[in-house]
Amino acid sequence: MKSVRLLVAVFLSLVFVGTTMAQGIVKGVVKDAANHESLVGATVVVEGTTIGVTTSLDGSFSFKVPEGAQQLKISYVGYESLTKTINVAKNQTINLGTINIASSAIGLHEVNVLANMAVSRKTPVAVSTLNSQTIEDNLGNQEFPEVMNTTPDVYATKSGGGYGDAQVNIRGFDQRNIAFLINGIPVNDMENGWMYWSDWAGLADVTRTIQIQRGLGASKLAINSVGGTVNIVTKTTDMQKGGSLTMSMTDYGQYKEMLTLSTGRLKTGTAITFSGSHTEGPGYIDATWVKAWSYFFSVSQELGKNNQLVFTIFGAPQQHGQRTHMLTQAQFDKYGPKYNSNWGWLGGKMLNEVVNYYDKPQMALNWYSKLSDKAQLATSVYYSFGTGGGSGPLGTYDVVNDYGQYNWDAMVATNAANVNTDHTTAAEAQSTHIIRNSVNNHQWFGVLSTLTDKLSEPLTLTAGVDFRHYKGEHYREVRDLLGGDYYYDKVYGVSTVGNKIAYWDDGHVTYGGLFAQLEYSKGAFDAFVAGTASNTWAYRVDHYSYYPAQTAAVSPKVSMAGYNFKLGGNYNISPRSNFFINAGYYSRVPFFEYMYLNYVNDLNTNLKNETVTAGEIGYNYIAPRFTFKANAYYTVWGHINMIASYYDNNNVQQNAYLSDLKQINSGLELEAHYDVTNWMNLGGMANFGHWMYANDVSATQYNDQTHTETGTAYLYTKNLRVGQQPQTSYGLFGKFKVAKKLDFGLNYLYYANLYADLSPQYRTNPANTAQAYKLPNYGLVNVRLGWRFKLAGMDSYFNWNVYNLMNKITLVEANDQFNSTSGTNVFRQGYWSWGRNMNFSLKVNF
Repeated sequence: MKSVRLLVAVFLSLVFVGTTMAQGIVKGVVKDAANHESLVGATVVVEGTTIGVTTSLDGSFSFKVPEGAQQLKISYVGYESLTKTINVAKNQTINLGTINIASSAIGLHEVNVLANMAVSRKTPVAVSTLNSQTIEDNLGNQEFPEVMNTTPDVYATKSGGGYGDAQVNIRGFDQRNIAFLINGIPVNDMENGWMYWSDWAGLADVTRTIQIQRGLGASKLAINSVGGTVNIVTKTTDMQKGGSLTMSMTDYGQYKEMLTLSTGRLKTGTAITFSGSHTEGPGYIDATWVKAWSYFFSVSQELGKNNQLVFTIFGAPQQHGQRTHMLTQAQFDKYGPKYNSNWGWLGGKMLNEVVNYYDKPQMALNWYSKLSDKAQLATSVYYSFGTGGGSGPLGTYDVVNDYGQYNWDAMVATNAANVNTDHTTAAEAQSTHIIRNSVNNHQWFGVLSTLTDKLSEPLTLTAGVDFRHYKGEHYREVRDLLGGDYYYDKVYGVSTVGNKIAYWDDGHVTYGGLFAQLEYSKGAFDAFVAGTASNTWAYRVDHYSYYPAQTAAVSPKVSMAGYNFKLGGNYNISPRSNFFINAGYYSRVPFFEYMYLNYVNDLNTNLKNETVTAGEIGYNYIAPRFTFKANAYYTVWGHINMIASYYDNNNVQQNAYLSDLKQINSGLELEAHYDVTNWMNLGGMANFGHWMYANDVSATQYNDQTHTETGTAYLYTKNLRVGQQPQTSYGLFGKFKVAKKLDFGLNYLYYANLYADLSPQYRTNPANTAQAYKLPNYGLVNVRLGWRFKLAGMDSYFNWNVYNLMNKITLVEANDQFNSTSGTNVFRQGYWSWGRNMNFSLKVNF
C-alpha cells in the first residue's frame, strides 16, 4: 500500500511540475517585408509543439512559451516561412519587434508598384482589401465581383444570371465609371468603358488580392475611377514547388475542376507556375448553360541581382447561354424568378437564341530593374486579342408555348414556307426571323512603365508613361436561318450563314499619358501630390453604311486632351489612430461611343470633356483585436454624356444626345472588425449615401432611321435619385473556429433605398417629375462550413457554401415607367434574386 501511495505521489508531483513549468512570454509584430503592412492571421508556433497563436488585427502576437532554447516558426499563406531561435528564461518577456516575412510570389512587390496598391496608415484613400483566403472561402459559384459585396458601398449583382454576366456599382457609379486594373493594367473597354466579366471568366482562379479603392483612389493613371478603382493582383510565379487540385459542384449540376502546378525557384533562377480550369453544366437560370476553360501560365527569370523578367499569359475561352430580357411582374408571377424568355425547343433540343462566346488571351512581359539603392523601374508590355461576340434575334417572332418558351419548330416551319422570288431568280425560302451574331473582335497593345526614385529621406518621386492602342472590329453576321434559305439585308442583299449584315465598322482608339507623383513621408505624416496629362486620338471606319463605295469610309479624326490632379495627406495620430484627407479634379475625355452620332461617321460637334471633382476625409483605428474605419466623401460629376432612345408622339424612334447632365454623390462609410477570441472573428460595415441628378437637361434629337437632326428634347431629371445601387446598406460577418480543423462563416447583407435605373425615354414628358420607383428593402444570409484534413498525407480542405440561406426572393434590379393616372413612376421590369443555392468544393495541396 505504501508503494502505491508513493507512486501516486510521484505522479501527482510530475503533473504539477509539468503544469507549472517555467515559462516566458514572447511577442512581436509580423509585417510584409516589401510594403510593411501588418499581416493579420499569420501563424506563430513553437516548432515540435502545439503551442502557438495567430497574429491579431494589427499583426501583433503575444503568448507564453516554455523555458529554454526554442525554435519559433512564423508562416502565412502566400509568404515564405521564417524560423527564429529564441532563448527563454523563467518569467522573461522577449520582444522580437517587427518581423518582416517575404512574399513567396516572385515579383509581387513590383506588380504592386505598377498597380498602385494603397498602404495602410500611409496612403490617404478609403480602401478595403480581400486576400486569397477570403476570396477562396466565399466565392464558390458566385460571380467574381460578388465577393466584394462585404465591403462598404459596393453592390454586385448577377444581372441576367448568365456565367460572367455580373455587374458592379461603387458609390452609385456603374462599372463604366469604375477603373478595373489587373496587375496594374487597365482593362475597361476602350470604346465604352464597360467591364465584361465573361471575358475574364477564369480570373477568380488566379487572383491573389483584390483591393477596392473607393473614390479617386491611389492610381496615378488617367482612368475611369469616378466611383473607385478595383485593383486585382493575380498570382505571380511561386517561389515554392508544389501544386493543388480543386473540384467543385453546385446543387444545380454545374461542375468545375482546377489544377495548379509550380516548379518553385530552380537553380538557374527560373520559376514556372501553371493553373488551368474547366467549368461546364447548366445554370441556375433557365437555359444559361456554360462551357468554359481558363489557363494561367507565368515564367520568371532572374537576370543577375538587379533585373528580373516575368512573362505571363492568361485567358478564358468560354461560351454560355444568357438571359437578356428583364421580367415583368406578370412573367414573374406566372413562371417564377428563373424564367428566361430567350429560349425554346427545336427538334427536341434546347436552343437559346442569346449565347455569349469569347476568347481574350492577355500576354504581358514585365521587366523589373533595380537601378540603384534608391531607384527602381517596373515596365509592362502587354497585348491582348479578343475574338467572339454574342448571338440574338433579328426579326419579329412572338409565338410561345404555355411555358413562355419559343416555339422554334413553328418558326422553322414559317420560314421554310415563305418561298418567293422577290430577291432571287429561283424560288427560295426567305427567313423573316433569324439568329444573328454580333461580333466584337479587338486587338489591344500597351506599355506601362513606372520609375520610383527616392530623392531624399522624406521625398519620393514616381513618374511614368501609359500608352495604349486599341482596334475594335464590330459587325453582325447570320448565325442560323431557322429553316429558311437566306436572309435579305437592306444593304448587302441576299445573305446566308456567315455573311455580314446590319453593320460593319471598326473603332480605333489610341491613348498616351504621362503621370507623376511626389510623395513626402516623415515621421507620422505622409502627403502626396499627383497629376496626369493625356491625349486620346480616335477615328471610325465604316464598311457598311456607305456601301457600295469601293473603299470603306473613314471618319474625321478626333483628338482630345484630358488631365487630372490629386493631392492628399495622412497623419498617424498615434500608433493606433490615423486621419487622412484627399481631393482631386478630373477632366475626362468622353468614351468613343459618344464621339460619332447615329452609328455612322457623323462627328459630334458638341463633344466636351466630362468633369469630376471629389474630396473625402477618413479616420482609422487599429488595435490588436479591433479595427474601425470611417470616411465621408463628396463627388460632383459634370457634363455627363448619355444617349437616350425613345419614341416620339408620332411613334418615330428618336435618339437624343446629351452632355450636360450633372450628378452629385455624397455619403458616409463605416467598417469594423473585432477578434472576440482566437476562435471568433466578427465584422461589420455600413454606408449611407445621398446620390442624385442635379439638373434638367436639353439634348440634340436625331431621327433613328434618317440620321437627321429633328430638334431639341428635354429630360426632366432634377432631384431624381440615382438607381441600380442601394444608397443605404449594412453588413454583419462572422467566422468561427468551432473545432481545430473545422470553421464556420456567416454573413448578412441588408439593402435599402434602392431605386430603379434611369430610363431616359420616360423622362422626356414634362409631367413626369416624380421620383424613381423604389424597390423593396431586403436582406440576404450566406453561410459556409470548412473542414481541414489530410488526404493520403496531403493537406486538404472541404468547403460548403450556402447562398441566400433563407431563400429570400426579391427584386435586385429594376426599370420603371411613368403612370399618368397616378402621377408616379411604377415598376416596369426587373431581375429577382436567386433562391437558395449551394456549392461544394474540395482542394488538395501537394
